[in-house]
Amino acid sequence: MAGGDGGNPDPAAIGMTIASASEANDAADIVTVLQRLGARYDAAPLFPIDSLHRLRAAGYHHRFAPPDAGGEPFAGSRSRYAAMLGALRQVGRGDLSVGRLFEGHVNALLLFDWYGTAEQRAWLASALRRGAWFGVWATEPTPGVRLEGDASPVLSGAKTFASGAGGLDYAIVTAAVEGTDRRLAIVPANDAGRADLSEWRVRGMRASQSGRYDVTGLPADAAMLLGAAGDYDRDPRFTAGAWRFCAVQLGGIEALLGQIRQALQSRREADGQARARFADAVIAARTAGFWVREAAERAANEDADAPAIARLARGVVERSGFFVMEAAARILGTRSAFDGELADKIARDLSLYLRQAGGDQMHDMAAQAFLDHDCWPLDDRLW
Repeated sequence: MAGGDGGNPDPAAIGMTIASASEANDAADIVTVLQRLGARYDAAPLFPIDSLHRLRAAGYHHRFAPPDAGGEPFAGSRSRYAAMLGALRQVGRGDLSVGRLFEGHVNALLLFDWYGTAEQRAWLASALRRGAWFGVWATEPTPGVRLEGDASPVLSGAKTFASGAGGLDYAIVTAAVEGTDRRLAIVPANDAGRADLSEWRVRGMRASQSGRYDVTGLPADAAMLLGAAGDYDRDPRFTAGAWRFCAVQLGGIEALLGQIRQALQSRREADGQARARFADAVIAARTAGFWVREAAERAANEDADAPAIARLARGVVERSGFFVMEAAARILGTRSAFDGELADKIARDLSLYLRQAGGDQMHDMAAQAFLDHDCWPLDDRLW
């Protein structure tokens, strides 16, 4: 893994997401900017290009690219993932739709780091210098995307729930190959004629523009095939990677918690019952944070039990999110449902984003892992 520890201790703690007062101020600024722009994109759903421009200006765009493609040369994987956790959380606090797009971009940069050739990383560096944004699209309707042809291979099929369809510059898509495991192909993602957003009529996550994208006929020569067959699905990287979208969701939960706090601070009369609900919401949000940090650390170490921890973290974040949403509805009252209120937008975005596919199955698989052995560190195992 590029940027790995190499056996040397990493001075960065995984929970340390902000390294200085200056970085804390910068993070707060980007949250405010994304919230302001997000209100506009929520009212008139469009691809959030201005928000992505601001992320690029703030250094988020290329920070987690491979170092030879212009990324920051972190001391090791733990410090890299600590910074990644902080960035995903901050963007999620600002706008969950943009957070979804940013998480896909970060995922793509990791795939280039893990599986890209030197030539592909050089191409990535050039694309990032031009300001290109990437996504990763795996969901598809039957029969799915296929890689066909030997002399001049091309793709056929379409992707659905393709966040940023028609707006991103490139996407890494999964493609089935006859007789072997699926491959990864790099395709242009900004062809409006291939994008169909007509069915993306949703209450939340509107600006993520998660529509359908037809890749039929796009060439997929060797230069645009990333890694070997089966690389994308290899664990622990594949399953453990769920920590990244959990980090974005955590940021949204924290932003909603902040809205509850502001409302309570502005009230003239003390309300013990509301304060108790707020305290419970703090516990829920912090509990989610603990699990996401643990999942990020396990992923950074490529721990064999990282998938089990990530699967449990998904459930914890989902339950915490819905708990904080309910607390917001009860404490803010009708204000929480008014159009134009930030709390309303965050709750609508979370209500969609938290509903990841296969949640019950992931929970059961984690239970099976813990029934087999305690997945916690050796010095703190219960069995």
